[in-house]
Amino acid sequence: MQTQPSPEPKPVTDWWRPDLVALPELTLARKLFRVFGRGLAKLTTLVTMSATVSGIENFPRRGPALVVINHLGDADVVLLAASIPITIDGMGKIELNEHWLVGPIFRAYGVIYVHRGRPDRKAIRAALEGLSQGRLIALAPEGRQSVQGGLEEGTEGAAFLAMKTGALIVPVAMTGTENENIYNRKWWKRARVTLAVGKPFYLQENNDRQLMLREGTKQIMASLAELLPESYRGRFRQMI
Repeated sequence: MQTQPSPEPKPVTDWWRPDLVALPELTLARKLFRVFGRGLAKLTTLVTMSATVSGIENFPRRGPALVVINHLGDADVVLLAASIPITIDGMGKIELNEHWLVGPIFRAYGVIYVHRGRPDRKAIRAALEGLSQGRLIALAPEGRQSVQGGLEEGTEGAAFLAMKTGALIVPVAMTGTENENIYNRKWWKRARVTLAVGKPFYLQENNDRQLMLREGTKQIMASLAELLPESYRGRFRQMI
């Protein structure tokens, strides 16, 4: 049987800007922009994608909760924002702050930036603070966009946040958002995409914190794999 090639190493942010890392303040202007942004995401999804959404009844209306997603492409964020019933917070790589289009949008919306591949304590503190306030925070436990089109090994950040706060975990799995038609503006060929919200759950308790962290990460990734067709399960194909 042909073995799956090893993925590239996880990326490491090559510049350090802790001054950009903070929990977004929910000002009136930001709340209004988030409502506007959600409407724009709905319009973008309607124009560029043919979406099938399931399990929305599983999505909580209040937190604290961690919304964990698989990461196939930039359109993941658009499809997520368009599909879920409320606006939520999110974590994203700090490099996006410098993008000519995404940067201004993220600054207006309010994102918890993360320095990938480093112990970013300020980002962790911001996320913990948000969860303590009862917010819902979305993040991709893979730590990057999949380079093989299927689930990769998860990093331990999501499990750590859940372990520290006891927050509910909401798995959301997407397919089709890697389709080049979305990004090449071939919108007359709307990409077929799906979004599925799984049953929320809590991490299984364990007195051994390190073991709980490792097993919790596996539990999170398995919850995503269960929502995906086999061709998207990647390294977790054999677990389901």
